[in-house]
Amino acid sequence: MVADLYRGRIAEDGTTTGLRAKPPLSVGFILADNFTLSAFSLFVDFLRLAADEGDRSRHILCRWTVMSSRGEPAKASCGVSIARNSAFLDPRGFDYIVVVGGLLHAGPQMDAETTAYLTAAAKAGVTLIGLCTGGFMLCRAGLMKDRRCCVSWYHHQDFTSEFPDHKVIADRLFFVDGNRITCSGGAGTADLASFLIERHIGRAVAQKARHVLLLDRARSGSEAQPHPPVAEEIVSDERVRRALLLMEQHVADPLPIAELASRLSISPRQLERLFQSVMGVRPASHYRLLRLRYARWLLDHTDLSITEIALDAGFADCAHFSRKFKALHGITPTDCRLRERQPQVEPEDLAMMVTRRPEHLAGMRIFE
Repeated sequence: MVADLYRGRIAEDGTTTGLRAKPPLSVGFILADNFTLSAFSLFVDFLRLAADEGDRSRHILCRWTVMSSRGEPAKASCGVSIARNSAFLDPRGFDYIVVVGGLLHAGPQMDAETTAYLTAAAKAGVTLIGLCTGGFMLCRAGLMKDRRCCVSWYHHQDFTSEFPDHKVIADRLFFVDGNRITCSGGAGTADLASFLIERHIGRAVAQKARHVLLLDRARSGSEAQPHPPVAEEIVSDERVRRALLLMEQHVADPLPIAELASRLSISPRQLERLFQSVMGVRPASHYRLLRLRYARWLLDHTDLSITEIALDAGFADCAHFSRKFKALHGITPTDCRLRERQPQVEPEDLAMMVTRRPEHLAGMRIFE
């Protein structure tokens, strides 16, 4: 029974007395301005389902508290507001303090008091978690020094533009780096919550929460982030999916195939065989195709010089770029630029491109 596990007396209102004043898992939440509702709701609902028997939602095995420096509710990016449970509490009362991020470019996400609280929590040794773009917030607060930060593939370029000196991971669901945990967001939030519940309470409790939420299995943090397919069919092999993510994240600075293989913990020969089997081409050929498609988009939609485009697409010199571009498109980059300025991207390429104005190229993504 849950009550037996807790080893305390449970009152009708869910409060407890007895041997244990603190539940096995205690989590504090800090919601950014314009936070992502799904990241918060998935995480907190996992805690709710793990906290009690049935669907009674009492804070027995888990306790969660939404904290804020301000009295007014926090507004999610979708417009829904969440009221706080409390002002900031002693961080030592929590196993984890979860920072739920949201829109990156909609103004400051947290105030100076919140930053000071997180700094104090870090000094007290409390594990800090960044959900969705919460990792950005921890970096801005100076709390991720020498730590790796896991972000969504969608925000990889945003992160590298803002934090060029930080180590970033954008090909997995979440990453534990000592007493810092960062999660890419989305459905990965549920996987992180399940992981923490299993760590503190047990596998059976985590499994129960997953089953109630109709999630068929637990995914480890190292599993690849899902992303839009780069071919007609869904790419089923996880190692190939991760390789594709890494390629997309390193267009201007292409990774050697040996380095790609190393990051996947397989040999270059294995990677070659996998790509040939799944994609029908060698990894180097697909990587080059990806970069050339990106270059074509830049030619059609920006005023960047051909030299700048060649560098942005990961080519060391214009001559090499022009040869490869003509081999694929049947026209040189210069001739392409001289044509009437109309979109020339093939329909099948459009799903891999994003239409943005030149001033937003820092956020350009091949997949959208």
